[in-house]
Amino acid sequence: MTEYLVVSVVSGLLFAMMDVAINANPVAQRLFAVYKPIARQSVNPVAGAVIDLAYGFVMAGLFLLLYVSLPGATGLLKGLAYACLAWFFRVVMSAASQWVMFNIPVQTVLYSVTAGLGEMLVLGVVYGLVLTPA
Repeated sequence: MTEYLVVSVVSGLLFAMMDVAINANPVAQRLFAVYKPIARQSVNPVAGAVIDLAYGFVMAGLFLLLYVSLPGATGLLKGLAYACLAWFFRVVMSAASQWVMFNIPVQTVLYSVTAGLGEMLVLGVVYGLVLTPA
């Protein structure tokens, strides 16, 4: 249980740090300018941190629940498989929906999908190397 709590907090913090790196860099700022007319003028950092921490707990918990069903003979391979699943359901589906609903350049969608893959792979590696079901 301690392992789960620690990894959940660490992955929540990783979410927050990667979100900042992914969204605040100059390339992202240029690509995401398309959202400026509908984007908030300022971000609530406390709400963002709480949400990212909650994501860490949910993602780590789901990894443990799915562990036995995930392909791979090692925790690392299971973590990578989980990362691919999370990437598809969390990132790809969201990006595809946004591309269909809004007038968003393909480069912006590709950046989101690529950055999201990197984010999910980092988390999947952490989960795979550290978490194992009891």
